[in-house]
Amino acid sequence: MAEIHIHRVHGLAWDAALGLAQGWQIQAEQEWGLHCTTASDEGQQLIAFERPGLQGRLRVSREAFELQLTLGFLLSAYRARIEAELQQRLDGWLGPD
Repeated sequence: MAEIHIHRVHGLAWDAALGLAQGWQIQAEQEWGLHCTTASDEGQQLIAFERPGLQGRLRVSREAFELQLTLGFLLSAYRARIEAELQQRLDGWLGPD
């Protein structure tokens, strides 16, 4: 199994950060076939997701986005490619790190 962990600080308003997270969730469900569940707490939102061979979570706080993934055996071979794609998407949302 391979792990991916990406942490990005943002300067977005809370509503804008939540909007990005919700857009990500819709894309994850519709395009990537992920099953997502959402939990909110004071000042943060957690989107847990999974599908065969992949599980993880996206935590959005008032200060940062944190994405953690665990890739199964077959997807582990594509770890670098998956991580690069995720970094590129975050760059598009938040600007380069």
